[in-house]
Amino acid sequence: MLPGDGVGPELMHAVKEVFKAGNVPVIFDEHHLSEVQNTASEEKLDRVVDSMKESKVALIGKIHTPMEYKGDLASYDMRLRRKLDLFANVVHVKSLPGYQTRHNNLDLVIIREQTEGEYSSLEHESAKGVIECLKIITRAKSQRIAKFAFDYATKKGRAKVTAVHKANIMKLGDGLFLQCCKEVAELYPKIKFDTMIIDNCCMQLVQNPYQFDVLVMPNLYGNIVDNLAAGLVGGAGVVPGESYSAEYAVFELGARHPFAQAVGRNIANPTAMLLSASNMLRHLNCSLVHGPFPVSPLPVLDLQVRTRDLGGYSTTSDFVKSVIDNLHPHYGA
Repeated sequence: MLPGDGVGPELMHAVKEVFKAGNVPVIFDEHHLSEVQNTASEEKLDRVVDSMKESKVALIGKIHTPMEYKGDLASYDMRLRRKLDLFANVVHVKSLPGYQTRHNNLDLVIIREQTEGEYSSLEHESAKGVIECLKIITRAKSQRIAKFAFDYATKKGRAKVTAVHKANIMKLGDGLFLQCCKEVAELYPKIKFDTMIIDNCCMQLVQNPYQFDVLVMPNLYGNIVDNLAAGLVGGAGVVPGESYSAEYAVFELGARHPFAQAVGRNIANPTAMLLSASNMLRHLNCSLVHGPFPVSPLPVLDLQVRTRDLGGYSTTSDFVKSVIDNLHPHYGA
């Protein structure tokens, strides 16, 4: 467990409370890694990686990245993802029962490649006042994320994959990504394949998001679209996310927002983190080995226990209590 920054520690406390109430057989090896709280170092990063090598699974909060350049371009969050080769980020955007938004009954998945692209940390000043920032796209990693997207669609019974790109402008870089997606698509004839330019994709998501099923895209586009899509169903507090490598699985928030202004005020929405924790249990097959654990916070929303981000007045503690009451009506009485 990496609580991270902002409201991360409060959200992790919510997860621990619910796990305790549900007798969930998970023991957390907790590590604190934060650049803004000066608790980040190579030694701590190595300890986290060693822990991951043992457990293969993590639950993490948002590790905030400072804007200032202090001699290293890659943040600790990015370095952790690279060390673990967490190449696929998956965000399942799903409407919450009982919560009305402009578009209801949404169900789409955003898959992004998150080890290269614009986040390669290769920047330099070639001449005074001239910065070159390299965007790296490789055939191997583009094929890998495309195959992951089609495998995901096959496994989850989804009908369509849309590759999102800007190949009309970045003809070589995004052109290669798009070409790889097309090549992989031919291996999955039962799944419909479509392509869309990123700017049009953003407009279509707002106008008619129902046309999308699974979307696959390079790093920066995925980061933007994750947050846009999260806004369609209620914001950063309700959308879970996960990242995968060949060996590891990391469960986190879908829209990685630290919500720093809510720290210590007991107002953060723990829905996304609880859903991530629930997905983690599913990944660990806890429900098969130890009996079902109904730790999903979704039934609580029907009871109108809503935090401020969803237009209510409930506190984080109120929300957690409601989830626990759903698990055990007389818990703690």
